[in-house]
Amino acid sequence: MMGRQYAGAMSAGESVDATFTLRAKEMRSSRAGEAYLSLEFGDRSGRIGGIMFRPGREAESVPTGTVVHVRGTVTEYRGILRVSVDSLKPALRYELRELLPASPRDTGEMMAELREHTRAIKDRDLSAVVKAVFGQREFMARFRSCPASRSDHHAYVGGLLEHTVAVAGICRTMSDLYPQIDADLLLAGALLHDIGVVDALEFSTSIELTEQGRLLGAAILGERRLSSVNIGSADSHCGVLDHLLHMMLSHDGGIGAEGGLRPCTLEASVLSHAHDLDARAASFIASARGAGMVGESWTGDGARVLPPRPVAQRPALQVAG
Repeated sequence: MMGRQYAGAMSAGESVDATFTLRAKEMRSSRAGEAYLSLEFGDRSGRIGGIMFRPGREAESVPTGTVVHVRGTVTEYRGILRVSVDSLKPALRYELRELLPASPRDTGEMMAELREHTRAIKDRDLSAVVKAVFGQREFMARFRSCPASRSDHHAYVGGLLEHTVAVAGICRTMSDLYPQIDADLLLAGALLHDIGVVDALEFSTSIELTEQGRLLGAAILGERRLSSVNIGSADSHCGVLDHLLHMMLSHDGGIGAEGGLRPCTLEASVLSHAHDLDARAASFIASARGAGMVGESWTGDGARVLPPRPVAQRPALQVAG
């Protein structure tokens, strides 16, 4: 019996009989005028393209985002693997865990880190803002499971939580190194910098942008969510939020095209670099892991894949009661 087939581990000539998420579909026409479907399939291992000549009405009518049962053969076209599809229809049974990748870290462990970071904020106004955001039950239910991006970094279930606690940890280390940093402001900004991602992404059977995510982007959606928080006096409320909003809107190099908002405070600058460092490290690790799985010593973009080493055990968190 054939085991589970994954999109990211197929080889030319392989027969395909598996379930995937249909990530993209477009009807096209060949030079000879023959209609065909250009497809993209995905699962927790990655993506693979597909092509279906002379598709029937059933295949044409399947909407993107549907989990589909695919039969066909892996072929190679111009050096790129794709599935030449014979049959495509909605899957009657599937395991969601096979379709969406998940964080390698334990969710409970990361939630404990998040709570410890939150308790470390001593400033009352900043603490109140962070607790007001993370105290929303519906928001937190999505935050703990949400990916950090669609495909750039931490693009898996639990990725946003993993990225957030990592950035917070980097920022706390930076505050220890540079006493000029407002440690509470930086830590609060680190915890809140990507909260808009929760509203920008949906992740039921695949990771996709929501309509709001396409129209406005995660930074603007985060600004909306943060601006709705109500704490303390009007003066302290505005001062705290203005600093946090600046960090949120500038952490990823600024919103918009050239001339967008750039970090202009020490805390905003450190947060921007911490975010970029964690995103780059996670992307490098993911790329190297993919190359290592197929026995390559270098990734396609020139990164060296080192032999695997034992992962050091994380020290137990000292969490106050």
